[in-house]
Order: sequence, then C-alpha cells, then structure tokens
Amino acid sequence: MSAAIAILWIIIFIAYSLTILYLRSSLLVATGLYLLYLIVYTLIGTGPDWLTLLFWIIFLAIAIPLNIKELRRHWISKPLLDVFRKVMPEMSETEAAALEAGTVWWDGELFSGKPDWKKLLDTPAPKLSDEEQAFLDHEVETLCGMLDEWKITHEWGDLPPQVWDYLKKQGFFAYIIPKKYGGKEFSALMNSETLAKVATRSPTAASIMAVPNSLGPSELLLRYGTEEQKNHYLPRLASGEEVPCFALTSPTAGSDAGSITDYGVVCKGQWQGKEVIGIRLNWNKRYITLAPIATLVGLAFKLYDPEHLAGDKDAYGITCALIPRATPGIGIGRRHFPLNIPFQNGPVHGHDVFVPLDAIIGGMKMAGQGWRMLMECLGAGRAISLPSNTAGGSRLGVYATGAYAQVRKQFNLPIARFDGVDEVMGRMGGLLYAMEAVRTLTAWAIDQGEEPAVCAAISKYHVTEMSRIVGNDAMDIHGGKGIQLGPRNYLARGYESIPIAITVEGANILTRNLMIYGQGAIRCHPYVLKEMRAASMEEHAATALSAASNNSQRAAALKEHQAALKQFDDALFGHVGLAFSNAARSLILGITNAQFTRVPIAGHTRRYYQHINRFSAAFVLASDAAMLTLGGALKRKEKLSARLGDILSYMYIASAVLKRYEDQGRQTEDLPLVDWACRQALYHLQEQMHGFLRNFPNRVIAGVLRFLIFTRGRTYSAPSDACGHRIAVLISTPGGARSRLTQNTYVADRSSPIGMMAEALELVLKLAPLEKKLHLAVRSGQLKLAPGTSRITAAHDAGVINAEEARQLQRLEELTTEICAVDDFAPDELGTRPLPVSHSVTD
Repeated sequence: MSAAIAILWIIIFIAYSLTILYLRSSLLVATGLYLLYLIVYTLIGTGPDWLTLLFWIIFLAIAIPLNIKELRRHWISKPLLDVFRKVMPEMSETEAAALEAGTVWWDGELFSGKPDWKKLLDTPAPKLSDEEQAFLDHEVETLCGMLDEWKITHEWGDLPPQVWDYLKKQGFFAYIIPKKYGGKEFSALMNSETLAKVATRSPTAASIMAVPNSLGPSELLLRYGTEEQKNHYLPRLASGEEVPCFALTSPTAGSDAGSITDYGVVCKGQWQGKEVIGIRLNWNKRYITLAPIATLVGLAFKLYDPEHLAGDKDAYGITCALIPRATPGIGIGRRHFPLNIPFQNGPVHGHDVFVPLDAIIGGMKMAGQGWRMLMECLGAGRAISLPSNTAGGSRLGVYATGAYAQVRKQFNLPIARFDGVDEVMGRMGGLLYAMEAVRTLTAWAIDQGEEPAVCAAISKYHVTEMSRIVGNDAMDIHGGKGIQLGPRNYLARGYESIPIAITVEGANILTRNLMIYGQGAIRCHPYVLKEMRAASMEEHAATALSAASNNSQRAAALKEHQAALKQFDDALFGHVGLAFSNAARSLILGITNAQFTRVPIAGHTRRYYQHINRFSAAFVLASDAAMLTLGGALKRKEKLSARLGDILSYMYIASAVLKRYEDQGRQTEDLPLVDWACRQALYHLQEQMHGFLRNFPNRVIAGVLRFLIFTRGRTYSAPSDACGHRIAVLISTPGGARSRLTQNTYVADRSSPIGMMAEALELVLKLAPLEKKLHLAVRSGQLKLAPGTSRITAAHDAGVINAEEARQLQRLEELTTEICAVDDFAPDELGTRPLPVSHSVTD
C-alpha cells in the first residue's frame, strides 16, 4: 500500500468516525457502520493481509464486549462502579435535598450538547389571562398611584395605612392562593408583572409584596399542609387577616441552613388549658421580611425527640412550623433598616415557645423534611421576586434615561448625541431586553408546570447583576440630578435597593459559585445523577449483603446489586458516548463556525441558534473533562465551576432573548436589541470558556480541550458601537421598540416627574425643527438677544415663530426646567433627631 493511499484510508476513517459521533449514532448502529467500513476496506483495500486481519481482531475485541451487555457489565462496568463508589464525593443532606428539588427544563437541553429547539419554541408565548390583565391595568395601576416613595422612605418609614388596607382588601397578598380559599389564583407571570410594575414606582412596596407570594407560609401550606391547616390558614391569609413571615436566616447560619442552631424539643406542655405533646422551641432569626408586623410566623428549626414521644427517632432534622404571633415567648416587632428602603424587615426571637405537634406544616409526617420543602419552594420564589423587582427598576431607569438624555442639553446639544452617553444608553437597552427575556421566560416556565431550580438561580443572579449595571449607568447619565434625594428624584431609591436584591435569597456570590453549576452539573447532566444514584444503590446493596443473615436477605441484596449495576452500566456508556459525541461536535462546529448545524429558524437570528448549539457541545465536553479529572475537588474549585456556570447561564440568556423575539412576533424594529443581547451573551460565554481553559489545572487536558473547542481561535466579539447606537436611538425616541421594552412602567399623570418626562420627550422631538430655526435666526443676525431677554419672546416679537409655536416652546422650556431641577431642604427637614443649631447666619 502506497503512503498516499494509506493516508487516504486514515482520512476516510477519521471523517467516518467524526460523522458517526457527530450524529450520535447508537452503539449498535455505530458497530454496524464500523463493520461496513471494515468490509469495504477488506474488499477493496490494498494493504497486506496481516494488517487487515489485525484490524478485524481489534474490531471484534472491542465490538463483542461492548455490545454483549452481560460481558460489558462484568468486565467493564463492575470494576468502574467499585472505583466510582470510592471517589464519589460525599454529599450533605442539604446538598442532596437541593439536587432533588425542582425539575430539569431548558437547562437540561443546554446540558445535552444538542439542544432541541423545538421544545423551547413550542412553548406558548407568555400571556396574562383577561382577569389578570384587567387587575394589572386597574388595581395595580391604582396601587401605584397611591404610592409616594419619597414620603414612604424619608418621612413615614412605612407604607401608609390606606395602602396596607388596599393591599389586603384587593388580594395583593393572595396571588398564589386558590380561589376556593378566597385567593386570586394568579399565575407566576402575573406575580412577576405586578412586582415589576410596582417596582417602577416603589421598591419598598414591591419588596413587601414579594414575600407572601413566594417563599412563605402560603406556598408551604399549599404544597405540604394538612387539609385542616389549609382550611384554617389560607382563607385568613387571603383576606389579609393574617400577615405572614418566614424565619429562616440565623445570625450564624445564612446560606448554610444546615448549620442553624434554632431547635425544638418534643415534650409535654400546656396548650389551651390541656396537657398535650408538643414542641418547646428556641430560636434567634434575623433579616425576616414582614416580621415586625406579622401575625403568623413560619419557622425553620431542627427537631429533636430524646424521649421518643412522637416517634422512634432521636433527631428529625430541619422542620417547618407555623406559630401565631401571640404565642408566649416570642419576641417580635423591632425593625432592621435595609439601605434606606423601609420595607418591614426585622429580627424575631423565641424562648421556650411551646406549640402542639400539629403546628408542624404537614403534621409529624413532614418532620425533618423542612430543607427539602424549602428548596422546592425557593426555586419558584427565586425565579420571580428579585428578578421582577430589579427588572422593574431597570425598566424605569431606561424609560427615564432615554427621555432625560433628549431633554437635557450640554453645549447646546442633547446629551443623547454624545458618543459616551450613546454607548451607555445602548448598553442599558440591550441589558434590559435580556433581563425582561429571562424574567418572563423563567416565570412562564413555572406556569407550564416546571420547577426550574437551575434556571431560577440563573435568573436571580444575572438579572440582579445586570440591574446593577443599568442602575449605575442611569445614575452616570443623570449625574447630579440622580444623587440629590427628594420628591423629584425617581432613581435614587431604586439604586439604593439594588444591593438588597444582590444579597437576599442566596447571595449572588453563593448563587454563582455554588448553586448554578453545583446543581446544574449533577441535576441537568443527562447521566451524572443516574450514575450517582446507581452508586448509592450499590453501596446500600453491599451493606445489606454483608449484614444478611439468611438466604432471603442475600437474594434481595443481590437483586439490588444487579439493578444498580444495570443502571450504572446504562448511564456509564451513555455518558461515554455523549462525551465522544460532544468532542466530535465541538471540533466540527468549531472548524465550520457552526455554519451547517441544523436549527428550526431561518433569517436574521439563525446564526445565534447555531452558535448556541456549538457552545452547548463545548460546554458539556468541558464539564465532563472537569468532573473526570477533578472529581469531588471541582466542588471546591469555585473559580472554575463558576465559569462553567456562567457559560450555562449565557446560553440560557441568549435562548431567552431569541424566544422573546419570536414570542413578540419578530419585530424588525427590535433586532438591534436582539443582536446586542445575543452578541453580549456569546462574547462573555466565549471569554468564560477561555478563562476556564487558561486556569484548568491539568494542562494536557486543557490543551486538548482548547484544540477541540477553539480550533480557529476565539472568533466572537462584543456588540459593535453601531449596534449600541441603534439601541440608544430606540430608547430615546417614542415608538414601538421603546414601548415594548418599557411596557408597564408606571407613568402617572403629567404633573409627576416621569409624566413630565414623557411629555417633554414628545415635545423636544416635535419642536426640534423650531429649535433649529431659532438657532439659525440667531446666527444669521435675524434674531438679536439682549441679556436677560427670553429667546422665545424675542423670536415671537421678531416674527420668527408664531404664537402657537411660542406657546409650545415655552411649555417645553418649563418642562425642561422642572425636569432638570433638584430638591433642597431647610436644615430642620433632614434627620430624624435634628441637632440644635450650633451656628448663626448673619445678614
């Protein structure tokens, strides 16, 4: 055989193998295809007979044990299962509960290396019901009109009584409670839309409203409560007769809830004049929203039963209970003051508080199930409350900044025309589009029956982080106007509230470094959790076998062992096939720049789908390499796992952006927003993959991965200046794109700062030709302005403009003056306890 022919056969073999792997052929089909290749080579190949025989021996030595499952399980899977059991990282009870919580949704597709776009695109477009839309347009609009954030935050330190009454009577705390209990039974999307709209008016009110409709007694009762508990509490919660809070965080246990020191001991005690078996509780909680005014306290604590009065266990673990505020021993009412946003938040203590066993949510059968209950509920709450509140604040920031940049002038030009401002406005608009896409998609997934724990963590972390950028950008453009507090300032309180969203319901550092990838790598991967479950089953079978004392017990243990081995074998070889397939897909998609991968969309956005396909394969390949080489140490290498979490997150963000574009009818006017958001996500995704490979400890594996993933180098760039400029124009010009992007921003009437902004934006664009006319008249000498003379009056007197034009220009000037104005105060108006005047002012 000549060298050229040999090289040709090698090239054909490599291309053949890559194609089989790229298409993800099953093991049996792949074996048949390799058999066909070998037959063709045997018939027409020109190599020596001994080489052909060697190829056949190698093929049969691999194909037979791999395809005969009994041989494969005995020779390959069983030894590997024994190794896997030894190296599998230990998992705490809280970690195990977190992994089991929720469902796998689009995150699972992104973790497959070959996402099924039909699954996402066939999901109905998010839509409120007629009842929900009417409530948003009327009751929520009325509520916003009742709110004065300056007085709430600076003068009152609370919502006024009439607002509290309105919230209770209109069912704002009863969104998730079914109608049969007197609730609204609204969707997760409606909950999200309400919070986002209210947040454009009052971060304080939005924070207060979030808790009863997310993680709180209502959610826990609906999922786990006994019928008696539901019938008693839910109608009272729906009517506002009961105000709930949920006490989880302790001074020494925040994110690590497993280490809470709050405890309850089963004992006998007096309850309503009778001796009953109950729980004596001691706790110390802080940061509890609604605690100062709560009438019903939800509590997480560790339950102990040393006398076995309730069962045969000494310790049950984390348990959840409902305790009326009036129960003796509770200390409640004092307030925290989170960053000048006075939503009701404070500590709650309990000393020797005795309650009956039926205070446990779900009764004794749910004792010790508290952490699982909380994890299952937290996913939904995390997906809604904080992303909605921060997206609403950013919506207001974009709405106001786009208008302000047109109205505010420097050097006789609207500041919107300055490149530096233009760049920032483009970023604000692009980020808001991504935020709204992620917010609505994740909330809508809950309405479709999903409990997307990983997607919820992505939404919480990235939407709140994006809001931090938008908030900073809005303040930059507003300058001094943004930092002077007072009734005219519509930005500052929202800006102050951003760190609150960053911190609560899982601090963002924790969410990024542990939750997104920590849950995602195991929960969303097609095979890892199956392998771990099989290993746990094998461990149990081995323990049972060693302890077996009769043939029946040994038979049961052996049966469990066989089931574990079968599950592990199926998962292991599925995993191996996935890894080889993703290696091939990464290489091919990298070389071709994903030009030929199939996606269901044609047109402008097609390439974004293809790029996500490429990085899905690369991401799973990198994940498998990390888990294989680092094992349990990956959990501790948070800088690496966080970068992998970022890659998963940016694929989810880009997917949400594309889905939003489709759901809104492919509005051509919105394409700059779609382009910016997708390019931003893909660029950051690429850079995080680069950072992961650059810091991967096994440099050989890192080199192989870099070759497979970045064969052509790093080819993605950040959004262009031109794209950002188009967005800046969109958000500073009345029209469909600006309206869709800032939909449901509370504008109020034309006398409010935001209402005046809306009127001024329309006028400044409408009167731009008149402004130009005045400018030319001054330059040509037609209009001469004496010091102190009104240019509008002078222009009218000189016949440059008519009376109606003068009136409109005068109105614009009045609006501009008011919009640019800031507040000032008498010395005794500031401070809750003003100091005596220690200096004098002389004329």
